[in-house]
Amino acid sequence: MIPIKSAREVEKMRQACRSASEILDRVSELVRPGITTKEVDEAAADFMQGANVKSAFLGYRLGHRVFPGNICISINDEVVHGIASQRRIQYGDIVKLDIGVIQDGWVGDTATTIAAGMVDERIEQLLRVTETALERAIKVAVEGTHLGDICAEIEDEAVCNHFSVVREFVGHGVGRKLHEEPQIPNYGKRGSGPKLKTGMTLAIEPMINMGTAAVRLLEDGWTVRTADGMPS
Repeated sequence: MIPIKSAREVEKMRQACRSASEILDRVSELVRPGITTKEVDEAAADFMQGANVKSAFLGYRLGHRVFPGNICISINDEVVHGIASQRRIQYGDIVKLDIGVIQDGWVGDTATTIAAGMVDERIEQLLRVTETALERAIKVAVEGTHLGDICAEIEDEAVCNHFSVVREFVGHGVGRKLHEEPQIPNYGKRGSGPKLKTGMTLAIEPMINMGTAAVRLLEDGWTVRTADGMPS
């Protein structure tokens, strides 16, 4: 069942999301060639402490696995859930930052992708298409439309530009918990799925690959990479 939030609860969520967005902006400014992903993660932790919020990711449990980072940092062919390390960001890398915070019991979840220096035209197109897919999905996320309408917008934008969408990982509802109903795939059929209602709070997460849609999970149990090594 998809949780419905009251107007007061939505405002609480808006505050948490605003905090997450502000922290994401500050962390994004740090992304540059030479900095380690661990340094970026530690800075994010400092920003969270300064904002009096907690990481929604640190210590997150999935079965026997426990996520060790404050944020997710995924580079190039890493799609999602990358773990900070001593890896240094290189010129031309594309860096995905995913930040979740808990504020007054509510979760704010946001992400962005940044190019560390100049990238080639096809990667620039990948970034533009992903952003446009998100904008298209948000535009149709209104009361009375179907969940499948959101999913179809993302898939259409990717496919018409000769990219593929990840199928194994999805967006999701968000609220008191980081992951709530519904699941929001990046593919779907218009007019399908539940109708959206005022008070639903959704984390729409386009995951678009330059090559195949197939992905693989690394031995760390978290990091997801494209199966063909192409950028995401």
